[in-house]
This record gives sequence, C-alpha cells and structure tokens, in this order.
Amino acid sequence: MRGVQKYQVRHTPYTKGHDKRRVQWYNKGHLHVTLCSDRKHLRREKGENTQDRTLGSWFKITIPYGRKYDKTWLMDTIQSHCSVPFTPVDFHYVQNRARFFVQDTSAASALKNVSYKICDEENQKIVIFTSTSAVPYSVQDKLKPEEMEQLKLAMDKRYDVSHKALDLHKLRFDPGFAHLDIEIILNRRNCMTATLQIIEKNFPELLSLNLHNNRLYQLDGLSDIIQMAPTVKILNLSKNELKSSWELGKIKGLKLEELWLKDNPLCCTFPDQSTYIRAIRKCFPKLLRLDGQDLPPPTTVDIDRSYISKPLKESCKGSDVLKTRILQFLQQYYLIYDSGDRQSLLGAYHDEACFSLTLPFMQNDPDPSSLYEYFRDNRNMKNLKDPNLRFNLLKCTKYDIVSSLCVFPQTQHDLNSFLVDMLFHSESLFFFCVNGVFREGEGMSQGAFRAFTRTFIATPGSNSSIFIVNDELFVRDATPIETQSAFSTQVPTPSTSTGPVVSQEQQEMVRVSFNLSQMNL
Repeated sequence: MRGVQKYQVRHTPYTKGHDKRRVQWYNKGHLHVTLCSDRKHLRREKGENTQDRTLGSWFKITIPYGRKYDKTWLMDTIQSHCSVPFTPVDFHYVQNRARFFVQDTSAASALKNVSYKICDEENQKIVIFTSTSAVPYSVQDKLKPEEMEQLKLAMDKRYDVSHKALDLHKLRFDPGFAHLDIEIILNRRNCMTATLQIIEKNFPELLSLNLHNNRLYQLDGLSDIIQMAPTVKILNLSKNELKSSWELGKIKGLKLEELWLKDNPLCCTFPDQSTYIRAIRKCFPKLLRLDGQDLPPPTTVDIDRSYISKPLKESCKGSDVLKTRILQFLQQYYLIYDSGDRQSLLGAYHDEACFSLTLPFMQNDPDPSSLYEYFRDNRNMKNLKDPNLRFNLLKCTKYDIVSSLCVFPQTQHDLNSFLVDMLFHSESLFFFCVNGVFREGEGMSQGAFRAFTRTFIATPGSNSSIFIVNDELFVRDATPIETQSAFSTQVPTPSTSTGPVVSQEQQEMVRVSFNLSQMNL
C-alpha cells in the first residue's frame, strides 16, 4: 500500500491518460500493481519517424486567424511565395487558426521566411509560425495496406456504376470490417484521407457521394475532396453532427447542384427557411436542390438598368449633372424598394456587391425598441462576437443582397426627408450617404416610423447607369421631431451637398492647416 501511495503522490496531471498504466485488484486481500508503458506511443510523442527513425523531422505550421481564409486560396498563395515546394499534411482548423504539417527542414525554414510577406484582400499581413512537432496523427494512424484493400473492397460494393454514385452511409458498420481489428470512422482524418485517396484513384468521375449518418462534426478531412473528387455534384451530409454552416466553407470549392443537410444541428441555427437557403447558397451558388426540395434557380435575367437610372446626355463632370444623376437614381431605387417587388433591384447592384445592416448598440436595455424584425440581420460589431455570424451576415452577391431586402418589412420612404451627402466622386467611383425617414407598412410594427442612414459606394455603368458596389444600412427608431415632420409634404425634393462653399479667407486657413497637419484637403 505504501508503494501505491508513493506512486499516487508522484503522479502528474501531464501524464497521458491512455498510456496503459493501470492498477489491478485481486480478491483474497492481495494487491498487485502493474505499471505498463506504451513505448510506441512515447516514441510518437517525441516526434520519432517510424520509417527512418529520425527525430524532429516534422514541423507544425500555424497561421493565426487562418480560419477566415479558404484553404485553396491560402495554400496556393503561400506556395507561390515559398522558395521551396512543400506538401501540406493534415491541414485543418483549430479554433481561429489554420494548421498543417510538413516533413522537410528546408520547407519549414522557407515557410518561416514567408511570414508577414503575404497580404489578404483586406491588406492584412498573414503571419506564419513554424515549430518542431510530433508525427501528425494522420500519419501515425495511416491505414495499413491490408486495411486499405479491405476499405477499397467495401467501397467497390457500394459504388453504383450507372449513376456514378458512391453510398458510404454508416460506413463504420460495414460487414466487411467485422473480421478485421480496425475501425473506419470518417470523422477521423486518417480514415477520411484514405477514403478520398481511393475515390481519386478508382472513381475519378464520381458525381454523387452519400455520407449520411457518419457522425461527422467537422469537415477538415473532407476539404481535400475539392482537389481529389472535383466532379461531385450531389453530396449527402444528412444526419451528422455539423453544428455550424462555417464547416461548409471548407468544401465550398465544390460545384454542388444538390445537397442534403437535414438532421444536423446547424439546421436549427437559422430563424427561417429563407435565411437557411441564403447561407447555404453563399457556399454553393449553383445549388438547385436542398434537403430534397427544389430551390428557385439562380436569377440570370438582367433587369433593364435604364429603369433603375435613366440615361443622362450631359457630361458627368458638372456638379449639377452629378446631383441630378444621384437623385434620379435614388428616386428610382426607392420607388422599386417601396413597391413590394424588391426582386427588381437586382439591376441596381454589381454582381459582387456587399451589403450589411446595423442597428444601434444598446448594451443595458433588455427591450431596446421595436426593431426586432431587423435583429437577425444586425451586424453591429459591438454586439457580434461570433466570427461565424459575422461571415454569414455579410451579404456578398447581388442575389444574396436582394434576397435579404425582400425579407425586410414593407416600407414607404419620405423622399422629402432625404438628405444626400456626396462624400467623394471620380470618373469611376461615387461615394454618397443618404439620411431619411420611412414608415413600415406591415407586420406588428405597422405604421412605425424609422430613421435610416444608408451609405452607398457605386460605380458608373453604360448609358449613365449606376451599379452599387457596397451598401451599408443603419436603422433606428425615429425621434418625435422626425416623426412629426415625416410626410408633411407630398412633393419629394431631396436636398444634396456636393461640397462646402468656402470664402477666400477660409481657403487660406485650410491651406495653412493642411501644411501644418499633413491632413488631406
């Protein structure tokens, strides 16, 4: 007993819980203590390569905040800047980080030199950390040749040649594995990697893949399907454990036409069906069927843009012509917006436009206002901490934008209340802000008055048309004064300002201030 107590005192919480140390008790009052160590496991922890018995040959590569980047873009970008070609092993995401492994000292050194030399679309520098590592689990647990052969035989039996379809539902229970001491669990990266390798080699024209009921809770291992089985058009992920649509971003390179997701926890994270469809279509814009239901086909008909903004013959250099052009655009835009058929606004947006909605930040008020119909789309960064929601709430194509606008309550805008401020303009860009008041025409808040600020970044098109590139909408409850003055006159005469009018003395003050402060004029 003293020996057992001594062992227990010296036990450290850093000891692996599955290192096969155990205490065995027997009857008749006798105590036998058996301590066993899995030396193979210890060798793995030290980073010993089982093939060449060299230590420290593996390196872990970590990219902080790498989760926000698409795997294909990230790997291609790093590869193009790295002086040594490398093969990423076991790429996956850990919290907000992206991580993979390389087995080459020169490649690890070259990757370290790439750090801070790559910028993303937001001009943020990408940091790369390199450290020595144990052998990755996907390499440690690589299937043996006889296991790979048995997996291939099982997949052959499940392949439908006529439909080019592979049915892997409940693969772990396949009777072909019963006599072998192996577990084919697709949630493990080594098993998913082996499965994709067999698909790439034996089913290169695969069109349909069924992964129903395989307890998948993440898609890191499946992300390689983009390169290894790019022909897949139908994917069944139903009855798994996927909790966030963020996981789908890992396979968004697939050109899917049909997807099954029902009976996953992520399906319950959306307030309604339209929001669910929008989020999934953000990853797979060509999707035609979702959970067995036909989706409206992606809109390809281009609305007559002259209806949005009538052509002007005058030169755009003059402020009066620019003013007329912007006001005419706004009048036509809100005429359609208030008509009840907002689908016609597609022609006002650029194909890759972005839109976000923001509500006031009210930290301490449990029932801030009657703006609850807008809460689900609120992207206020002071409220929003979940990076997944930040991604989902930013609408990034004109189809997503118009779909979101169609969900908002019906409105009637008071054009007479509009204050239009032209912040910047050039031959290729218009940057203007609109403030005004509108009244809701339906729902539980019917008749309620709202105030809004809308910031547009637009680019000129042909025939004096305008395409919105960025649209940011801020909505709040109207003040009593704004409510009283709303709709007081019937003739809309929006005001606009294209720049301040300053005297000669003020111009001199601006010049002096510019020289001293180095601010722009």
